[in-house]
Amino acid sequence: MVNRNPQGRPTTASAAIDFYFDFSSPYGYFASTRIDALARELRRATRWHPILLGPMFQATGTAPLVQIPIKGDYSRHDMLRTARLHDIPFRLPDPFPIAAVAPARIMLHVSQTDPDLAIAYAHRVFRAYYVDNVPIGQADQALRLAGEVGLATAPLADAIASEPVKALLRQANDDALALGVFGSPFLLIDGEPFWGFDRFDTIRLWARQQT
Repeated sequence: MVNRNPQGRPTTASAAIDFYFDFSSPYGYFASTRIDALARELRRATRWHPILLGPMFQATGTAPLVQIPIKGDYSRHDMLRTARLHDIPFRLPDPFPIAAVAPARIMLHVSQTDPDLAIAYAHRVFRAYYVDNVPIGQADQALRLAGEVGLATAPLADAIASEPVKALLRQANDDALALGVFGSPFLLIDGEPFWGFDRFDTIRLWARQQT
């Protein structure tokens, strides 16, 4: 779990937007470029939660969107359209989708001591995959990107291969599922669930009704 307070106020559970995402989710990437602005607008903190969609797909009996007949073609078109409409740099990477285990472990591990650096790493990973076509699922590439944001890669390589860090990611997924998280991006605000980058306007409307 990564805490960020865009207003410099103390972070509390009731004030936070919990932002769940998989690095292999284009819509998670789109949300990552806008989540801090949304938080500032709503005068909220944010908590960033890297997860893996695999357990969510198993729990819901589904599959990656691009692998579903008919929906797959639509989703590829919509990803490109969404990026264009929101002026977000994007190209569909190859291979896609991937298991983004290594960057998720790195982010969770780093967040325990330096939440801001963990978020900077998340932004670097997203851009590397969706703009530069870097295979972020490969541990060596995930570690190289960590070095680019100032992290020491040698101890980090040992950490993400360790059982405690592996368990940290498993627990993050279990906790997310227990809260009803089943996709990316998935946001929880005061317990209210919102799934999808296209829910941001709905979140704004909901937030106004709470005041």
